[in-house]
Amino acid sequence: MGRANRKDGTAWGWIRSGLGVIASGILKVSLFLGVIVTLSACFLSVYYYLLNSPHMRLEQVHMVGADPQTRDELIRMCGLDRGQGLLSLHLKQLKSKMETHPWVRSVRLERRFPHTLLVEVEKQVPAGLARLDDLYYVNLQGEIFKPVYDDDGVDFPVITGLSRKKTQVREELKQAMSVIRVLKSETGPWSVASLSELHLGKGGTVSLYFDHLKAEITFMWNELPQKMEALKRVAEHLNKSGEMDLVTRINLNYVDAAVVSYENG
Repeated sequence: MGRANRKDGTAWGWIRSGLGVIASGILKVSLFLGVIVTLSACFLSVYYYLLNSPHMRLEQVHMVGADPQTRDELIRMCGLDRGQGLLSLHLKQLKSKMETHPWVRSVRLERRFPHTLLVEVEKQVPAGLARLDDLYYVNLQGEIFKPVYDDDGVDFPVITGLSRKKTQVREELKQAMSVIRVLKSETGPWSVASLSELHLGKGGTVSLYFDHLKAEITFMWNELPQKMEALKRVAEHLNKSGEMDLVTRINLNYVDAAVVSYENG
């Protein structure tokens, strides 16, 4: 009987000891959670204070790479007003919105505390006009970025002969721009400023039409750097002989040679 009582007392002691450990654990967890909740509340309070703090308000939009008109248009379309919290600005959304502007290629934004938003703009620079269903501006990377309207300046070479397939058009425009880049390094009559039309033919052939020349210049799109000296020599010979006005085509698709076609008679 005495032994049974001792066993019961021991079991009860174990139970009380276990309950004490559990209670202590619950108390520690509760305290830990309380600290976390308190810290979170403090952080949220600080965050909301900073969002609306007069010491971190937007007072200046410092924009580089954009002309005054584009700058004003970007500020208006994004609703950038003085007095907004600098931390409350969603830079990814602003970037996406600014890049919908037809004359903007890319934008980088940065907060400059306490009062400035830095906007670095890469503007679209037209290098040619793509003739598709309508006329479109194309940049030097071969990207179509804006339709040409009646009041736009169109003093750029027109790219014709483009495919109707979008994926193929992208590749063709890259080829056209590789030719235009070569001509950009030229001066005088063979510069890109004198080029009126660039026609893309079959199999990667390209035909150039210059303002000062009746003749069509034909070559493979990736061979112009090697062909420029040959073209200049042929043109110089034809000018000296007085035959240039009779020439209809100068075909550079020959190794170390050029074939010149004349008008009938």
